[in-house]
Amino acid sequence: MTTDERPAERSADALAEPVERVGRSWTAALSLANAAIWVGWYGPLQILLASQAKDFAPGSGMSKETMLAWVTGAGAVVSLFANPFFGALSDRTTARWGRRTPWIVAGTAGGALSLLLLADAGGPWAMALGWCLVQLTLNAAFAAVTAAVPDRVPRSQRGSVGGWLGAAQILGVVGGTGLATVAGGVAAGYAACAVFTMAGVLPYVLRHRDLRLPAADRPPWSWRAFLAGFWLSPRRHPDLGWAWLTRFLINLSNALVLLYLLYYLRDRLHHADPDQGVLVLTAVNGVTLLATVVVGGVWSDRVGRRKPFVIWSGVLMAIATAVLSGWQTWPGTVVAAAVLGVGFGVFTSVDFALMTDVLPRALDRGKDLGIINVANALPQVAAPALAAPIVTHLGGYRVLYLVAAVIGLAGAVLVGRIRGVD
Repeated sequence: MTTDERPAERSADALAEPVERVGRSWTAALSLANAAIWVGWYGPLQILLASQAKDFAPGSGMSKETMLAWVTGAGAVVSLFANPFFGALSDRTTARWGRRTPWIVAGTAGGALSLLLLADAGGPWAMALGWCLVQLTLNAAFAAVTAAVPDRVPRSQRGSVGGWLGAAQILGVVGGTGLATVAGGVAAGYAACAVFTMAGVLPYVLRHRDLRLPAADRPPWSWRAFLAGFWLSPRRHPDLGWAWLTRFLINLSNALVLLYLLYYLRDRLHHADPDQGVLVLTAVNGVTLLATVVVGGVWSDRVGRRKPFVIWSGVLMAIATAVLSGWQTWPGTVVAAAVLGVGFGVFTSVDFALMTDVLPRALDRGKDLGIINVANALPQVAAPALAAPIVTHLGGYRVLYLVAAVIGLAGAVLVGRIRGVD
């Protein structure tokens, strides 16, 4: 019987440093659950929210770009708090089904219902509310999925597992974009994403038992201590602080590229079918990402090093973003998408392994990873605030992508400040 198929798990294992390698079945099931969550996010982000903003903007007093920026920004603010909050709750959960599984189930079920609410949105306020609920619920599930890795995966295997999770992420992005594009309308697109989001987590929660936290190991409840735990001092944990900052900067660069991609194709390149163009670019990016994400993680595990992979992948992504600024044609955009995929593939897997390597305490894995995941969500708040004035008043898309390239390069260079990981 494999590790994945045990009828029960020793409760003490929940806080131990994992030493047994996880099997392919466990990795595949967790990766599918991760993909399902990203379908729920990126079907709306790539296609559906932009389409709704275009429909709701006339008569609202806002341009479609501004409306989309406000809605996605509001959802990102919710995710800033939701991910570490639910991560902390999962750390303290002593349910018989484990610390993480109850939150994966509840989060994806709530996310599916919230997507259906978005499908019925009749105006910008309903759209904003629905998107905030999607972010709240799916971040609960995502916090639990990511925390399962340091719970179960030994350090020497985290690059490869991170690679498979990264591959699942891009497949979720492509799948969500594809479902939103081919479903036959905004409402049908939301419904398709909702069904896939809920169904995708079932293999993991039904086939693989989670680790239980014994009630004796849960710290006494105190609101003051609970809230104070969300502050991780960069002075006490400098590696964690630098790792967080580098992830934030590189994700901010990527968010600036993606935010107005549909409008860039429509308004700057005058693409004949911008919706289809976004799908093509997402597919090109996904192919090159898939070609490097697992390879990069496995290679990092074998050589026992993380930082060089993260640094050079960030540099490559900055170069690709600069191409978008200097070569504003459809062929140039395709080339940039391909190169971005190569860089982001390596970054996704190895940076995730690096993050798990700098976590301070086993008892707080979910909360600490949630705080790290803020570096994924905060760029969604910062990107609209930066992008909207640049596109409308400060030089347009050429300046936007040049700024994004400089930000991404800064993130790559600062990885060198992390001292405790080779």
